[in-house]
Amino acid sequence: MRDASDTRQMEFLLSLRRRGIGDQSVLRAMDDIPRDRFVELEHTEIAYADQALPIACGQTISQPFVVAYMTEQLRLRPHHRVLEIGTGSGYQAAVLSRLAREVVSVERYRTLAEHARERLRAVGANNIEVITGDGMEGVPGRVAFDRIIVTAAAEAVPQTLIGQLADDGGVMLLPLGPHGGPQRIVRLTKTKDGVAQEELIAVRFVPLLPGRAREL
Repeated sequence: MRDASDTRQMEFLLSLRRRGIGDQSVLRAMDDIPRDRFVELEHTEIAYADQALPIACGQTISQPFVVAYMTEQLRLRPHHRVLEIGTGSGYQAAVLSRLAREVVSVERYRTLAEHARERLRAVGANNIEVITGDGMEGVPGRVAFDRIIVTAAAEAVPQTLIGQLADDGGVMLLPLGPHGGPQRIVRLTKTKDGVAQEELIAVRFVPLLPGRAREL
């Protein structure tokens, strides 16, 4: 007999399939990462609901569909190195860790970064490096990343991050649009001829802010 957690997990994955997530590797990663480990204790019972939930420092953990959708749109391969801007709870990074060789995640809030490291260790996501810093600056001095994912809304494409993207087929995914206004997920593909831009689904994200937070 299935227990409640098994049933909940089946419903969780079925809801993602119904909404169009078809990449089996992404679905396996979503199945493998226990989302209830990445939400606040008071939200454990609704961790698998398809909604964003508040976390510390006034931030949110994105709804499961958006996590799955953005992951799928990155078109990850096992050899890829991924830069994530906005660690938050660490959930998106954990999902990415099951699909890529290496994930570097930048978080401006020290508290979020520390808690994310603890959660990621607990789920065996050992190929993730969490850095406290200014996400708008990325991680200067590193080898270019195959993929970059930004989990906060930018009002303009951060050119510094474009500069850290691999030249031949590098992909960056980010929410783009005014803070408090209409935003869309945008996929940028970098080639020898320039950067191609595609608009995807409408979303609502917390704003991408410059600098490292002074507190928290």
